[in-house]
Amino acid sequence: MGRIVISENITLDGVVEDPAGAEGFSRGGWVGRIGERGREEAAKVLLDEALGAEAQLFGRRTYEFLAARWPSRSGAFADRFNEMPKYVVSSTLKDPDWNNSTVLAGDVVQEVSKVKQELDGEIVVAGSIRLVRTLMANDLVDELRLMIYPSCSGQASASSARPATKRPSASSRRVPSTTSPTSCTSSSKRPRKVYTTYIAATPERVWQALTDPAFT
Repeated sequence: MGRIVISENITLDGVVEDPAGAEGFSRGGWVGRIGERGREEAAKVLLDEALGAEAQLFGRRTYEFLAARWPSRSGAFADRFNEMPKYVVSSTLKDPDWNNSTVLAGDVVQEVSKVKQELDGEIVVAGSIRLVRTLMANDLVDELRLMIYPSCSGQASASSARPATKRPSASSRRVPSTTSPTSCTSSSKRPRKVYTTYIAATPERVWQALTDPAFT
């Protein structure tokens, strides 16, 4: 059976929207503020994740954003990303152009449950916040990976994924970060594992981001 893995880039104050600054969000572009070392760390994490995954699962908007950019790119990550199976949840997308793409047009829970039964390995969900919320609300998420960037936007939109205040359920467990040991709070309903990776964020930088309004 496959495992649904939610993989999200997120700021210290819980914003996931427009990390690259290409979607017009006034507080977007926070991924690019981490410097060369941070970008190298993030790229390695993403490559390792792609190499270890069986497939990708997207909502329509995230899928179309990525499909407009990645097919023309090359390199280890781009090659893997373009060749691997991709599933997109959509009732309107009919004929996707991106290589190895399959549209899931029926009931979201039933369609994703079927994919989990058919595949053996990690099914990674990146971005796609509406889809993420549906999957978590229906207990379909097996693992939650948060790549936390040392930035505070000061404004989380309604579509941003803010951590919940309630404690993780008994079935959740914390797993050490791939970059530095950390702990984190489960952001929603019963993921079996929770990973947190701080990108270029020493404790001093995290504290500065939390306390200094001028920090970016």
